[in-house]
Amino acid sequence: MRISDILRVKGEQVVTVSPEATTERLLSVLAEHGIGAAVVSRDGSVVDGIVSERDVVRAFAARGATVLTEPVSAIATAQVRTVTPDAQLEDVERLMTERRFRHVPVVVDGVLRGVVSIGDVVKNRIDELETERSELAGYITGER
Repeated sequence: MRISDILRVKGEQVVTVSPEATTERLLSVLAEHGIGAAVVSRDGSVVDGIVSERDVVRAFAARGATVLTEPVSAIATAQVRTVTPDAQLEDVERLMTERRFRHVPVVVDGVLRGVVSIGDVVKNRIDELETERSELAGYITGER
């Protein structure tokens, strides 16, 4: 399975925040959309970074409440690992596990096309296992 298959199901909508947005604004955006991370982008197309709830917590622990008025660029990860829609899901699973991150932007020719989260990966795996279980049960009971 490829990442494009995941995006076909979940869609290509990506929530972005500008590098100048405050961390407080970021938290509002994350809460509003019910997500754990946002892509940092000046124009909504180019990936300038990624910032997650974890980044906010770590910065808050280090600097206190002043982090809320700081720009997102102060806490975001600037060196972002991206994938293409043609990437194999298994490779992205491995990447997320080894690098210990939960969100991977999907980029085509430098343009943001989607985000795959660990939740998307887990949902896909559960769906695959459920299909396999159903097929095996049908085979055993003679219904298939």
